Amino acid sequence: MQNSNWIGMEMEKEIIKLIEEKGPLTGAELLAEVSDDPLHILRSCKLSRDLSIQIVGTRYLRFDRKIEGYARLSPSILREFLTYSIVGLYRDQSALDSRAKDILSHIEETSRAKSELAFNIISSITNRLENDLLINEQVCFIIGGDIVFNMAHDVPRPERSTGKLVKGSDMDIVAIVDDDFPERIMKRLDDEIYKEKYNLLLNPYIKEEIDYIVKKISKVREQVKLDNFNHMVACKILHEGTLLYGSDKIFHTVKTMLRENGVTEKMTAMEARARAFRKKAEEYLFCETPGKINEESLNLFYPAEESEEFE
Repeated sequence: MQNSNWIGMEMEKEIIKLIEEKGPLTGAELLAEVSDDPLHILRSCKLSRDLSIQIVGTRYLRFDRKIEGYARLSPSILREFLTYSIVGLYRDQSALDSRAKDILSHIEETSRAKSELAFNIISSITNRLENDLLINEQVCFIIGGDIVFNMAHDVPRPERSTGKLVKGSDMDIVAIVDDDFPERIMKRLDDEIYKEKYNLLLNPYIKEEIDYIVKKISKVREQVKLDNFNHMVACKILHEGTLLYGSDKIFHTVKTMLRENGVTEKMTAMEARARAFRKKAEEYLFCETPGKINEESLNLFYPAEESEEFE
């Protein structure tokens, strides 16, 4: 116990010295300088009387099969620390506020740029297809994920299927078509989005990722039953999502289905449980003796994949 306290104090001193020299730093910048376990660094910052952590952005619901009840918050504790947290000195709050403002501005600009790129891609695809008027009336494109919360980041990460590095947050797009929409055009739409997905991944100047699915509104009627994990994920994306392009009528029909089937209310309740779970997880990770934190509990710290809807 004494040894771990001594190590924590030494790390705290190192962090304070770095910030005195360089000014407030993000968690990722601290990790690059200190080269230690990110949880140890975060604990040192949290438990310090001389350091202050300012978090920017929004926490929102995410589903994780490893968690009882599935509900946790995004960003994960690790991602929030690395990307959305700024560490500064208590005695220099103005410097901390200034850096936090710059970080938030960059995150919001990243979100806008990704949203605009998604819009341009979808509008270009629909303009290339025949019967674009039919598409505009019988298809809606919903965008979800980090972007709708103004929380998109551009930290490089490997894309799942190719392993190629992409620029941070992906663009989650759900295309919902009327049940009587022609199968031939639906397949063509799917094919065109797929081509754009891999063009973006392979273009060395863009390196952005689209995760997408094209489905009929009858599929949504099945999913609002929330009778399995995949349906919960799909409905959460629709619940959070905003209209990117296409039919207002289809979009509002989907939102009405979610509301009338109790999905909206259930998602709100699950988010409240996720916030309570996050509070307990943070108390445990920051206050428990490091040596007693087991490997299973470290799942509380790391991000969760939520890719089932797009596979």
